[in-house]
Amino acid sequence: MYILEGMHNENKSLTKKFKLYLDTIIINLPTKAQKYKSSIYFDDETIKDIEHEGYTIIFYTDKESSTYLILSILKK
Repeated sequence: MYILEGMHNENKSLTKKFKLYLDTIIINLPTKAQKYKSSIYFDDETIKDIEHEGYTIIFYTDKESSTYLILSILKK
């Protein structure tokens, strides 16, 4: 991931920690997607934000096909 490359140049241990968090989020999205708040960037209830350590992970939920797509990871 491009964002992790940029983080890696700044701090390797924080990058590993963020990647582990991101992996955990991805694994658990099917069961925990409803707990996250609707995105402040979109007026659509299928797009949600996850805030973590200065970053916002924006993802889309397609309920019909039960798929999840990470749209962006933004640094605050």
